[in-house]
Amino acid sequence: MRVLAPDGAQLGVMDLRDAVKAAKERGLTLVEVAGKVDPPVCQIVDYGKWRYDQSKRKKKKDTTTKMKEVKFRVRTEEHDYNIKMGRLEEFLDSGFKVRVQLQFRGRENAHKELGVEVLKKVKEDAKLMGNCDQEPRIAGRAVNMVLSPLPKGQRKRRFKLIHGDLIDPDEDYEDEDEDFEDDDHADDDHAEDADHSDDED
Repeated sequence: MRVLAPDGAQLGVMDLRDAVKAAKERGLTLVEVAGKVDPPVCQIVDYGKWRYDQSKRKKKKDTTTKMKEVKFRVRTEEHDYNIKMGRLEEFLDSGFKVRVQLQFRGRENAHKELGVEVLKKVKEDAKLMGNCDQEPRIAGRAVNMVLSPLPKGQRKRRFKLIHGDLIDPDEDYEDEDEDFEDDDHADDDHAEDADHSDDED
C-alpha cells in the first residue's frame, strides 16, 4: 500500500506490517483513504481529528444537497399558489430547506416590489412550517428567499388538501371521523327498529 504522512507527504509503498509500525511510532493511526486504486492509499493520522474532519465534511455535503426550490410568479392564481404552497410544505416537512424564487417577466421588472410582496405572503403562510433564513431579496430579474423547517413537533400544515379543500389549521378533523362513525351506528339503529316493527306485524 502507498502510505502518506500526517501532512500528506508520501512515505512510499509498504506492506501492512511496516505501515502500522510507522503509525504506532508516531502515536497515530493508519487509515485507508483510497481503497479503489492500485496500490491502495493509506494515511497516518490523528484518528480523533480525522473523524471530526470527516463528520464536518459530511454535514456540509448534507446541507448543500438538502435544498429544494419552489418558483412563483407575480400573477400566480390562487389555485396554483395553493398547490405550490402544498409542495413547499411537503419539502419542509421532509426536512429540506427551501429556496423560494419569483422571476419577473417583461413589464414586471418595473414593479419588483410586487414580487417582494408575494414572497412576504409566502413567508407568512409558511410560518407554521418553517423559519425564514434569508428574507426576500432582489437579485437581478428575480426575488429569492430561503426557508428552513421548524422542529418536527412544531410543524402544522395548512395547504394539504382534504376532500378537495385546504386544511383549516384551527379545525379538529378527528371529530369529523367520530361523527361519521356515529352516523353509521345511527343507520344500524334505524335498521333494528325496522326489523322489530316487522316482527310485531
